[in-house]
Amino acid sequence: MLEAQGFPQPKAMKTGTTIVGLTYKDGVVLGADTRATEGPIVADKNCEKIHFIADNIFCCGAGTAADTENTTELISSQLALHKMQTSRQARVVTACQMLKQMLFKYRGNISAALILGGVDVEGSHLYTIYPHGSTDKLPYVTMGSGSLAAMSIFESEFKTDMNKEEAMALVAKAVTAGILNDLGSGSNVDLTVITKTATEGPLRSFAKPVQREMPRIDYTFPPKTTAVLSEKVIPISKRKDIVVVEAPVDAMDIS
Repeated sequence: MLEAQGFPQPKAMKTGTTIVGLTYKDGVVLGADTRATEGPIVADKNCEKIHFIADNIFCCGAGTAADTENTTELISSQLALHKMQTSRQARVVTACQMLKQMLFKYRGNISAALILGGVDVEGSHLYTIYPHGSTDKLPYVTMGSGSLAAMSIFESEFKTDMNKEEAMALVAKAVTAGILNDLGSGSNVDLTVITKTATEGPLRSFAKPVQREMPRIDYTFPPKTTAVLSEKVIPISKRKDIVVVEAPVDAMDIS
């Protein structure tokens, strides 16, 4: 109908992101790159893609930045009300259910692909939530345009008994693989570590795999680099076409 009236059919916007997550023996580690794009343009080099849901739950977002940010903020506020009503810490599966029901209601028109991770009374949990509302629960997950490069790192190096430092290093390496092999991903690596007792992060710019060094150019030139053909200095007091007037200065009102 729109084409018949002379309006071109809208085209899908290509989005780019690398978001990952894994569970280790004490909790969950989430990671994301920091590049936000507008088609072929890098709109933001330090975009924050790890969103707060609750004190024990965080969520990485891929897709349209506005959709992921507003979706996670909406569910975060609903989960806070749920916590007040029940007087209990929110469970990760509750947040997953709220997110998938909301996204399914809009039939994929909200461009938000999410990785939900957290720790509750039942242990560590990691979910992927797709824009149409389908979900997976796995020990390690990747999403976004750089997900294949990141998954290759996880599949070759993931271990079930990793400690915190090993898990953080592996997540950073997986996101770095997405940054280096996907044009839609770039800049820095952000991490968030969630355990039963505390949450560490978001750790902004945990790693900078493609730090760009600008060349230093010296713009100071030695005297007489440019030849001076002639020089003539006339003091203002001897200029007849200039009248020096002392203007009165009003005191500043400080009352």
